[in-house]
Amino acid sequence: MSSRHDRQTVVTGIGVIAPNGAGTEAFWKSTQEGISVLDRVTREGCEHLPLRVAGEVRDFDPTSLIEERYLVQTDRFTHFAMAAADLAMEDARLGHADYEGSPFAVGVVTAAGSGGGEFGQRELQRLWGQGSRFVGPYQSIAWFYAASTGQISIRGGFKGPCGVVASDEAGGLDALAHAASVIRRGTDAVVVGSAEAPLAPYSVVCQLGYEDLSTGEEPDRAYRPFTADACGFVPAEGGAMLVVEEETAARRRGANIRAFVSGHAATFTGPSRWEQSREGLAQAIRGALEEAHCAPEEIDVVFADALGVPAADRAEALAIADVLGEHGRRVPVTAPKTGTGRAYCGGPVLDTAAAVLAMEHGLVPPTPNVFDVCHDLNVVTGGARPAELRTALVLSRGLMGSNAALVLRSATETPS
Repeated sequence: MSSRHDRQTVVTGIGVIAPNGAGTEAFWKSTQEGISVLDRVTREGCEHLPLRVAGEVRDFDPTSLIEERYLVQTDRFTHFAMAAADLAMEDARLGHADYEGSPFAVGVVTAAGSGGGEFGQRELQRLWGQGSRFVGPYQSIAWFYAASTGQISIRGGFKGPCGVVASDEAGGLDALAHAASVIRRGTDAVVVGSAEAPLAPYSVVCQLGYEDLSTGEEPDRAYRPFTADACGFVPAEGGAMLVVEEETAARRRGANIRAFVSGHAATFTGPSRWEQSREGLAQAIRGALEEAHCAPEEIDVVFADALGVPAADRAEALAIADVLGEHGRRVPVTAPKTGTGRAYCGGPVLDTAAAVLAMEHGLVPPTPNVFDVCHDLNVVTGGARPAELRTALVLSRGLMGSNAALVLRSATETPS
């Protein structure tokens, strides 16, 4: 076994269930074309709520993808995660034959912001409408934010280190960092990521307390970060799961290495203090670059957090400039999530998937619905931009004050 310092983490599989497509091919096509799928909320029970626009995962049929015995005990957010995990495993060509002799070599890590709101709402309605004896036994596990980790590991037969990260929206990147640390300690592979389902009426009501939530009526104007029209963010369903592996183990089984997970750092600056997030996000960027042994000018593309709140957007733009200097004004910055909405913890994992695909295709995807940028950033708008992409920086912040940065290197690059 190689030493901890020699154990590099690589991405070998990507699985996406997103508002703009299921599977990497559909997701990347919509992402690189800058297609916005933001639309009026159609979920039953939400028609009279102030939230008008969201990114819904439509035409998703879990019964065709997941066995009945798992469906009855799980919420929509876990259905997304299990389906995305299947796609990631298929993409990585990681099958039972690869680990059946050593099931402890594969772990599972997810991030979650809220858990099973749809399942929980249904059972609460039964409790108050019919009585406690009508509440199903699976309520005790389906709502739990760790449910996706548990169900993916049980369903896949994975017995390696498993866990769940609860650090707000930035948890999507923190989960990837945790998976990398698990690999450094000796695990060969980790199925990692996040998927959220925050559009059940109960979940929407819980979000209405967020002053940063956009209640705009027009889908193409409801979420426009880095512009003078910025009025908050639009929530979304879905997310992504990745297969990450120890490089030597991946090469041994002939896996296709898609990218290196090179560096990560996280900070905390408190809830809704967006002016303070400048320093916290800058420190996270510095830490991620340091861990990746990456100079600021090596960053070829930035996938921005792009909250859509003027103070938050300004803080992010300044944080990028603080660390990247003059290069921060030139480097392409993109936020594909303006076309899908923010899927909470699933959002930064979708950005990570998009970053890997962008490096593979040599194309920076555009930022849908954003045109007149009012910050000193080179935001890619209008259409995709061809570029040689060797190193990507992915940023994420949570509404409660978490900040995270992740550095990815192209599979063609040799990590430091």
